[in-house]
Amino acid sequence: MRIEQELKLGFKDVLFRPKRSTLKSRSQVELTREFTFKHSGRQWAGTPVIAANMDSVGSFAMAKALAEHGVMTAVHKHYTVEDWADFVASHDAATLKNVMVSTGTSDADFQKTQDIMALSDDLLFICIDIANGYSEHLVDYVGRVRKAFPDKVISAGNVVTGDMCEELILAGADIVKVGIGPGSVCTTRVKTGVGYPQLSAIIECADAAHGLGGMIIGDGGCSCAGDVSKAFGGGADFVMLGGMLAGHEESGGELVTKDGETFMKFYGMSSQSAMDKHSGGVAKYRAAEGKTVLLPFRGPVDNTIQDILGGVRSTCTYVGAAKLKELTKRTTFIRVQEQENNVFGKE
Repeated sequence: MRIEQELKLGFKDVLFRPKRSTLKSRSQVELTREFTFKHSGRQWAGTPVIAANMDSVGSFAMAKALAEHGVMTAVHKHYTVEDWADFVASHDAATLKNVMVSTGTSDADFQKTQDIMALSDDLLFICIDIANGYSEHLVDYVGRVRKAFPDKVISAGNVVTGDMCEELILAGADIVKVGIGPGSVCTTRVKTGVGYPQLSAIIECADAAHGLGGMIIGDGGCSCAGDVSKAFGGGADFVMLGGMLAGHEESGGELVTKDGETFMKFYGMSSQSAMDKHSGGVAKYRAAEGKTVLLPFRGPVDNTIQDILGGVRSTCTYVGAAKLKELTKRTTFIRVQEQENNVFGKE
Protein backbone atom coordinates (compact mmCIF):
# COMPACT_ATOMS: atom_id res chain seq x y z
CA MET A 1 0.00 0.00 0.00
CA ARG A 2 1.14 3.53 -0.76
CA ILE A 3 -0.35 7.02 -0.64
CA GLU A 4 0.22 9.75 -3.20
CA GLN A 5 0.38 13.02 -1.29
CA GLU A 6 -0.23 15.46 -4.17
CA LEU A 7 -3.76 16.87 -4.10
CA LYS A 8 -5.78 16.17 -7.25
CA LEU A 9 -8.27 18.73 -8.53
CA GLY A 10 -11.81 18.76 -9.87
CA PHE A 11 -13.54 21.57 -11.76
CA LYS A 12 -14.90 23.09 -8.52
CA ASP A 13 -11.36 23.62 -7.21
CA VAL A 14 -10.20 26.20 -9.79
CA LEU A 15 -11.11 29.29 -11.76
CA PHE A 16 -9.48 30.80 -14.84
CA ARG A 17 -7.21 33.78 -14.22
CA PRO A 18 -8.27 36.48 -16.71
CA LYS A 19 -5.64 37.99 -19.04
CA ARG A 20 -5.39 40.96 -21.37
CA SER A 21 -7.23 40.35 -24.62
CA THR A 22 -7.38 41.99 -28.04
CA LEU A 23 -10.78 40.42 -28.73
CA LYS A 24 -13.63 42.92 -28.94
CA SER A 25 -16.49 40.41 -29.04
CA ARG A 26 -17.34 36.79 -28.30
CA SER A 27 -18.34 36.52 -31.95
CA GLN A 28 -14.66 36.70 -32.89
CA VAL A 29 -13.88 33.41 -31.14
CA GLU A 30 -13.50 30.36 -33.40
CA LEU A 31 -14.68 27.15 -31.71
CA THR A 32 -14.16 24.89 -34.71
CA ARG A 33 -11.10 22.68 -34.55
CA GLU A 34 -9.44 20.61 -37.23
CA PHE A 35 -7.85 17.31 -36.25
CA THR A 36 -5.79 14.69 -38.07
CA PHE A 37 -5.86 11.42 -36.14
CA LYS A 38 -2.74 9.41 -35.33
CA HIS A 39 -3.51 5.90 -36.56
CA SER A 40 -6.29 6.37 -39.09
CA GLY A 41 -4.81 9.48 -40.67
CA ARG A 42 -8.37 10.74 -41.10
CA GLN A 43 -9.29 14.40 -40.76
CA TRP A 44 -12.26 15.95 -39.01
CA ALA A 45 -13.39 19.54 -38.45
CA GLY A 46 -16.09 20.68 -36.06
CA THR A 47 -16.85 21.84 -32.53
CA PRO A 48 -15.27 19.20 -30.27
CA VAL A 49 -18.17 18.68 -27.87
CA ILE A 50 -19.74 15.20 -27.74
CA ALA A 51 -23.12 14.04 -26.41
CA ALA A 52 -22.49 11.01 -24.21
CA ASN A 53 -23.32 7.48 -25.34
CA MET A 54 -26.07 7.04 -22.74
CA ASP A 55 -29.47 5.84 -23.91
CA SER A 56 -31.12 8.89 -22.33
CA VAL A 57 -28.73 11.28 -24.12
CA GLY A 58 -26.98 9.79 -27.17
CA SER A 59 -29.97 9.20 -29.44
CA PHE A 60 -30.31 9.49 -33.20
CA ALA A 61 -32.50 12.57 -32.69
CA MET A 62 -29.72 14.16 -30.60
CA ALA A 63 -27.18 13.37 -33.32
CA LYS A 64 -29.32 15.12 -35.92
CA ALA A 65 -29.88 18.20 -33.73
CA LEU A 66 -26.27 18.63 -32.63
CA ALA A 67 -24.79 18.02 -36.08
CA GLU A 68 -26.38 21.31 -37.13
CA HIS A 69 -23.98 22.98 -34.68
CA GLY A 70 -20.99 20.91 -35.81
CA VAL A 71 -21.19 19.05 -32.49
CA MET A 72 -20.76 15.28 -32.18
CA THR A 73 -22.93 12.56 -30.65
CA ALA A 74 -21.66 9.21 -29.39
CA VAL A 75 -24.78 7.21 -30.22
CA HIS A 76 -25.57 4.62 -27.55
CA LYS A 77 -24.94 0.96 -28.30
CA HIS A 78 -28.49 -0.31 -27.84
CA TYR A 79 -29.79 0.52 -31.32
CA THR A 80 -30.01 -2.47 -33.67
CA VAL A 81 -28.24 -2.74 -37.01
CA GLU A 82 -31.65 -2.22 -38.63
CA ASP A 83 -32.11 1.00 -36.63
CA TRP A 84 -28.73 2.18 -37.90
CA ALA A 85 -29.61 1.28 -41.48
CA ASP A 86 -32.71 3.47 -41.28
CA PHE A 87 -30.70 6.34 -39.77
CA VAL A 88 -27.92 6.13 -42.35
CA ALA A 89 -30.42 5.98 -45.25
CA SER A 90 -32.05 9.31 -44.39
CA HIS A 91 -29.12 11.49 -43.23
CA ASP A 92 -26.34 13.21 -45.17
CA ALA A 93 -22.57 12.94 -44.81
CA ALA A 94 -22.42 16.13 -42.76
CA THR A 95 -24.51 14.44 -40.05
CA LEU A 96 -22.84 11.02 -40.24
CA LYS A 97 -19.33 12.46 -39.85
CA ASN A 98 -20.43 13.83 -36.45
CA VAL A 99 -21.60 10.46 -35.16
CA MET A 100 -19.69 7.91 -33.08
CA VAL A 101 -20.71 4.25 -33.23
CA SER A 102 -20.51 2.94 -29.66
CA THR A 103 -19.61 -0.64 -28.83
CA GLY A 104 -18.67 -2.96 -26.01
CA THR A 105 -15.93 -5.59 -26.25
CA SER A 106 -17.69 -8.93 -26.80
CA ASP A 107 -17.56 -10.99 -30.01
CA ALA A 108 -21.19 -10.05 -30.64
CA ASP A 109 -20.28 -6.37 -30.25
CA PHE A 110 -17.46 -6.79 -32.77
CA GLN A 111 -19.77 -8.35 -35.36
CA LYS A 112 -22.39 -5.68 -34.79
CA THR A 113 -19.78 -2.92 -35.25
CA GLN A 114 -18.69 -4.50 -38.53
CA ASP A 115 -22.29 -4.61 -39.73
CA ILE A 116 -22.94 -0.97 -38.80
CA MET A 117 -19.71 0.43 -40.23
CA ALA A 118 -20.41 -1.38 -43.51
CA LEU A 119 -23.57 0.71 -43.95
CA SER A 120 -21.72 3.87 -44.98
CA ASP A 121 -18.20 5.11 -45.68
CA ASP A 122 -19.23 8.37 -44.01
CA LEU A 123 -19.30 6.69 -40.59
CA LEU A 124 -15.87 7.66 -39.30
CA PHE A 125 -15.79 7.15 -35.51
CA ILE A 126 -15.89 4.01 -33.36
CA CYS A 127 -16.25 4.47 -29.59
CA ILE A 128 -15.13 1.43 -27.58
CA ASP A 129 -16.61 2.01 -24.16
CA ILE A 130 -16.31 -0.01 -20.95
CA ALA A 131 -16.47 1.14 -17.34
CA ASN A 132 -13.02 -0.15 -16.42
CA GLY A 133 -10.50 0.77 -19.08
CA TYR A 134 -7.69 -0.82 -17.06
CA SER A 135 -8.63 -4.28 -18.28
CA GLU A 136 -6.02 -5.93 -20.51
CA HIS A 137 -8.99 -7.24 -22.47
CA LEU A 138 -9.69 -3.68 -23.64
CA VAL A 139 -6.14 -3.26 -24.88
CA ASP A 140 -6.42 -6.49 -26.88
CA TYR A 141 -9.82 -5.47 -28.22
CA VAL A 142 -8.55 -2.08 -29.37
CA GLY A 143 -5.85 -3.87 -31.36
CA ARG A 144 -8.46 -6.17 -32.89
CA VAL A 145 -10.67 -3.25 -33.93
CA ARG A 146 -7.71 -1.28 -35.30
CA LYS A 147 -6.72 -4.26 -37.46
CA ALA A 148 -10.29 -4.57 -38.80
CA PHE A 149 -10.75 -0.83 -39.35
CA PRO A 150 -7.35 0.69 -40.22
CA ASP A 151 -8.92 3.86 -41.64
CA LYS A 152 -11.47 4.59 -38.91
CA VAL A 153 -11.02 6.85 -35.87
CA ILE A 154 -11.07 4.74 -32.72
CA SER A 155 -11.85 6.08 -29.24
CA ALA A 156 -11.36 3.83 -26.21
CA GLY A 157 -11.79 4.13 -22.45
CA ASN A 158 -12.43 4.97 -19.73
CA VAL A 159 -9.16 5.63 -17.92
CA VAL A 160 -7.76 8.42 -15.72
CA THR A 161 -3.98 8.01 -15.68
CA GLY A 162 -1.25 8.67 -18.20
CA ASP A 163 0.21 5.15 -18.24
CA MET A 164 -3.02 3.52 -19.40
CA CYS A 165 -3.70 6.38 -21.78
CA GLU A 166 -0.38 5.65 -23.47
CA GLU A 167 -1.05 1.91 -23.59
CA LEU A 168 -4.39 2.36 -25.36
CA ILE A 169 -2.88 4.75 -27.91
CA LEU A 170 -0.02 2.35 -28.61
CA ALA A 171 -2.61 -0.44 -29.04
CA GLY A 172 -4.36 1.53 -31.79
CA ALA A 173 -6.66 4.12 -30.22
CA ASP A 174 -6.64 7.59 -31.79
CA ILE A 175 -8.52 9.05 -28.83
CA VAL A 176 -8.72 7.98 -25.17
CA LYS A 177 -11.81 8.67 -23.10
CA VAL A 178 -10.91 10.04 -19.67
CA GLY A 179 -13.11 9.88 -16.57
CA ILE A 180 -13.92 7.42 -13.79
CA GLY A 181 -16.68 8.45 -11.43
CA PRO A 182 -17.23 12.18 -12.13
CA GLY A 183 -20.60 11.86 -13.88
CA SER A 184 -23.77 13.30 -12.34
CA VAL A 185 -25.51 9.91 -12.26
CA CYS A 186 -22.41 7.80 -11.58
CA THR A 187 -21.91 6.21 -8.16
CA THR A 188 -18.69 4.32 -8.91
CA ARG A 189 -16.69 6.35 -6.39
CA VAL A 190 -19.22 5.59 -3.63
CA LYS A 191 -19.71 1.90 -4.47
CA THR A 192 -16.06 1.08 -5.16
CA GLY A 193 -13.91 3.83 -3.66
CA VAL A 194 -12.21 4.16 -7.07
CA GLY A 195 -11.87 7.38 -9.04
CA TYR A 196 -9.83 10.47 -9.87
CA PRO A 197 -10.77 14.17 -9.76
CA GLN A 198 -11.62 15.04 -13.33
CA LEU A 199 -9.51 18.13 -13.97
CA SER A 200 -6.31 16.46 -12.80
CA ALA A 201 -7.20 13.36 -14.81
CA ILE A 202 -7.60 15.50 -17.94
CA ILE A 203 -4.34 17.40 -17.37
CA GLU A 204 -2.31 14.24 -16.79
CA CYS A 205 -3.89 12.18 -19.57
CA ALA A 206 -3.68 15.03 -22.10
CA ASP A 207 0.03 15.33 -21.39
CA ALA A 208 0.53 11.59 -21.92
CA ALA A 209 -1.64 11.36 -25.03
CA HIS A 210 -0.27 14.43 -26.78
CA GLY A 211 3.27 13.16 -26.26
CA LEU A 212 2.36 10.19 -28.47
CA GLY A 213 0.30 12.11 -31.02
CA GLY A 214 -2.99 10.89 -29.54
CA MET A 215 -5.96 12.82 -28.17
CA ILE A 216 -8.33 12.64 -25.24
CA ILE A 217 -12.01 13.13 -24.47
CA GLY A 218 -12.82 14.61 -21.07
CA ASP A 219 -15.84 12.50 -20.15
CA GLY A 220 -18.00 13.56 -17.22
CA GLY A 221 -18.08 16.04 -14.39
CA CYS A 222 -19.31 19.11 -16.27
CA SER A 223 -22.32 20.76 -14.67
CA CYS A 224 -22.11 24.18 -16.37
CA ALA A 225 -20.50 25.88 -19.36
CA GLY A 226 -17.59 27.02 -17.19
CA ASP A 227 -16.70 23.38 -16.49
CA VAL A 228 -16.64 22.65 -20.23
CA SER A 229 -14.17 25.52 -20.64
CA LYS A 230 -12.07 24.21 -17.75
CA ALA A 231 -11.87 20.80 -19.42
CA PHE A 232 -10.63 22.41 -22.63
CA GLY A 233 -8.27 24.64 -20.65
CA GLY A 234 -6.83 21.56 -18.95
CA GLY A 235 -5.94 20.05 -22.32
CA ALA A 236 -8.97 18.01 -23.39
CA ASP A 237 -9.30 17.80 -27.18
CA PHE A 238 -12.99 16.84 -26.88
CA VAL A 239 -15.44 17.22 -24.00
CA MET A 240 -18.27 14.69 -23.51
CA LEU A 241 -21.51 15.77 -21.84
CA GLY A 242 -24.25 13.63 -20.30
CA GLY A 243 -26.40 15.39 -17.71
CA MET A 244 -26.06 18.80 -19.37
CA LEU A 245 -27.74 17.41 -22.51
CA ALA A 246 -30.23 15.12 -20.76
CA GLY A 247 -33.88 16.00 -20.25
CA HIS A 248 -34.42 17.40 -23.76
CA GLU A 249 -36.90 16.24 -26.36
CA GLU A 250 -34.03 14.80 -28.45
CA SER A 251 -32.44 12.96 -25.48
CA GLY A 252 -34.53 9.82 -25.87
CA GLY A 253 -35.35 9.42 -22.18
CA GLU A 254 -38.67 8.22 -20.80
CA LEU A 255 -41.16 11.00 -20.04
CA VAL A 256 -42.87 10.92 -16.65
CA THR A 257 -45.74 13.12 -15.41
CA LYS A 258 -45.71 13.94 -11.71
CA ASP A 259 -48.01 16.43 -9.94
CA GLY A 260 -48.97 17.92 -13.28
CA GLU A 261 -45.34 18.55 -14.35
CA THR A 262 -43.37 16.70 -17.01
CA PHE A 263 -40.03 15.09 -16.22
CA MET A 264 -37.59 12.90 -18.14
CA LYS A 265 -35.87 9.88 -16.62
CA PHE A 266 -32.06 10.03 -16.68
CA TYR A 267 -29.78 7.30 -15.38
CA GLY A 268 -26.23 6.05 -15.45
CA MET A 269 -25.43 3.19 -17.79
CA SER A 270 -24.34 1.01 -14.84
CA SER A 271 -27.48 1.82 -12.86
CA GLN A 272 -30.26 -0.56 -11.84
CA SER A 273 -32.52 1.12 -14.44
CA ALA A 274 -30.06 0.55 -17.30
CA MET A 275 -29.37 -3.06 -16.36
CA ASP A 276 -33.06 -3.83 -15.91
CA LYS A 277 -33.70 -2.41 -19.38
CA HIS A 278 -30.80 -3.94 -21.28
CA SER A 279 -29.43 -6.87 -19.27
CA GLY A 280 -32.40 -8.38 -17.49
CA GLY A 281 -31.39 -6.91 -14.14
CA VAL A 282 -28.25 -6.54 -12.05
CA ALA A 283 -26.09 -9.66 -12.17
CA LYS A 284 -25.59 -11.35 -8.76
CA TYR A 285 -21.81 -10.86 -8.90
CA ARG A 286 -21.95 -7.06 -9.22
CA ALA A 287 -23.46 -3.89 -7.78
CA ALA A 288 -25.28 -1.13 -9.61
CA GLU A 289 -23.00 1.91 -9.99
CA GLY A 290 -25.40 4.59 -11.15
CA LYS A 291 -28.32 6.76 -10.05
CA THR A 292 -31.73 7.20 -11.62
CA VAL A 293 -33.13 10.74 -11.45
CA LEU A 294 -36.06 12.71 -12.87
CA LEU A 295 -35.10 15.93 -14.65
CA PRO A 296 -37.57 18.70 -15.48
CA PHE A 297 -38.34 18.42 -19.19
CA ARG A 298 -36.26 21.08 -20.95
CA GLY A 299 -37.69 21.14 -24.49
CA PRO A 300 -35.43 21.32 -27.58
CA VAL A 301 -31.67 20.98 -27.06
CA ASP A 302 -30.89 23.86 -29.44
CA ASN A 303 -30.98 26.61 -26.80
CA THR A 304 -28.92 24.56 -24.35
CA ILE A 305 -26.08 23.81 -26.76
CA GLN A 306 -25.97 27.44 -27.87
CA ASP A 307 -25.73 28.51 -24.22
CA ILE A 308 -22.87 26.06 -23.59
CA LEU A 309 -20.92 27.15 -26.65
CA GLY A 310 -21.60 30.80 -25.81
CA GLY A 311 -20.08 30.25 -22.38
CA VAL A 312 -16.94 28.71 -23.88
CA ARG A 313 -16.62 31.64 -26.30
CA SER A 314 -16.86 34.02 -23.36
CA THR A 315 -14.10 32.14 -21.50
CA CYS A 316 -11.89 32.57 -24.54
CA THR A 317 -12.46 36.34 -24.56
CA TYR A 318 -11.53 36.60 -20.88
CA VAL A 319 -8.14 34.93 -21.44
CA GLY A 320 -7.42 36.27 -24.93
CA ALA A 321 -7.85 33.06 -26.95
CA ALA A 322 -9.08 33.86 -30.46
CA LYS A 323 -9.45 30.15 -31.21
CA LEU A 324 -10.47 27.21 -29.02
CA LYS A 325 -7.15 25.61 -29.95
CA GLU A 326 -5.36 28.45 -28.12
CA LEU A 327 -7.35 28.14 -24.88
CA THR A 328 -5.09 25.67 -23.10
CA LYS A 329 -2.03 27.81 -23.99
CA ARG A 330 -3.74 30.87 -22.50
CA THR A 331 -4.93 29.08 -19.35
CA THR A 332 -3.70 29.78 -15.87
CA PHE A 333 -5.85 28.13 -13.22
CA ILE A 334 -6.05 29.59 -9.72
CA ARG A 335 -6.92 27.38 -6.75
CA VAL A 336 -10.09 28.54 -4.98
CA GLN A 337 -12.32 27.54 -2.08
CA GLU A 338 -15.47 29.11 -3.49
CA GLN A 339 -16.90 29.30 -7.00
CA GLU A 340 -19.99 31.49 -6.83
CA ASN A 341 -22.25 33.55 -4.58
CA ASN A 342 -25.32 31.39 -3.85
CA VAL A 343 -27.21 33.84 -1.62
CA PHE A 344 -30.17 33.64 -4.00
CA GLY A 345 -29.73 29.95 -4.82
CA LYS A 346 -27.79 28.21 -7.56
CA GLU A 347 -28.18 29.06 -11.24
